[in-house]
Amino acid sequence: MLALLLCAGKCAIISRMNRPQFGDTILLLDPEGKRIMVRLTPNQRVDSHLGFIKHETFLEYAYGSKIPTQLGEGFVMLQPSLIDLVMKVSRATQILYPKDIGYLLIKLNIHPGMRVVEAGTGSGAMTLALARMIQPYGKVFTYEERAEHQENARKNIERAGLTEFVEFRVRDIRAGFDERDADALFLDVREPWLFLAQAHAALKPGGFFGSFVPTTNQVSEMLEELERMSNWVELQVTEVLQRNYKTNADRLRPDDRMVAHTGYILTARSVSEQVEPLRTKREKKFFQKERQRMKGASEAKDELQAIEAEDEDERTEIG
Repeated sequence: MLALLLCAGKCAIISRMNRPQFGDTILLLDPEGKRIMVRLTPNQRVDSHLGFIKHETFLEYAYGSKIPTQLGEGFVMLQPSLIDLVMKVSRATQILYPKDIGYLLIKLNIHPGMRVVEAGTGSGAMTLALARMIQPYGKVFTYEERAEHQENARKNIERAGLTEFVEFRVRDIRAGFDERDADALFLDVREPWLFLAQAHAALKPGGFFGSFVPTTNQVSEMLEELERMSNWVELQVTEVLQRNYKTNADRLRPDDRMVAHTGYILTARSVSEQVEPLRTKREKKFFQKERQRMKGASEAKDELQAIEAEDEDERTEIG
């Protein structure tokens, strides 16, 4: 009997968790595959060519259900994925694409409980993704110098229900960050190499650093400054390309459009003591090989000259 009661209670909790509540954002799919994102609000309704559905009606159904309109047509209701939330943010600026965000979340080791600093809030797409990953105990501290951009980002984060996990700061980061011993830091600004010292001061030793830039010139500037500072290791530059395929089993082929170059991702780890720059190590290795090559060439030349001298002596004796 006790087991039945426990099971019933557990099933009821799962049932409630699998149903939306007011304030949640839901994803609706119509019969033709059109996608609609809706934030559930009391006394509102979804209107479409298929008819209307009151928001209260959605609360009566579990995710994955088909919800009919008053005309008998219906939408399939799903929980939106992180990609859905990111791509549907209201944009005041360009946003990072999910392919780049996904790689960064893994590369920067983002997980629940982390303290993450971000500079360049923009429209809040990366902020949203970070907040989603560090909840329920972590915090994202995001900096933006343009108040109107951060206000738009704040609304996007609020619509996603993640406000409690984000602290917004409107200011120039030249003076540095308030945070110390952060677990990870991400720069999405025009000239990130100007703020590497500030970033290093905010990170804990061994902390994860990432930056996103659109051009190779910016990558070169970053690498030069990171190597000059000599307190970064594990430098890596990556470009992420994404190719989707048409979902036709009989004629499987790539989509007509491909999300190719969007930018370059540069990652590193902070260290507390200076280390020999990677460039210096490479140069030493190069010159060591050159010295060996030149030494080998010199020895070969001496050996050839010795052989020629012996041949000359033999010719002299014969003559």
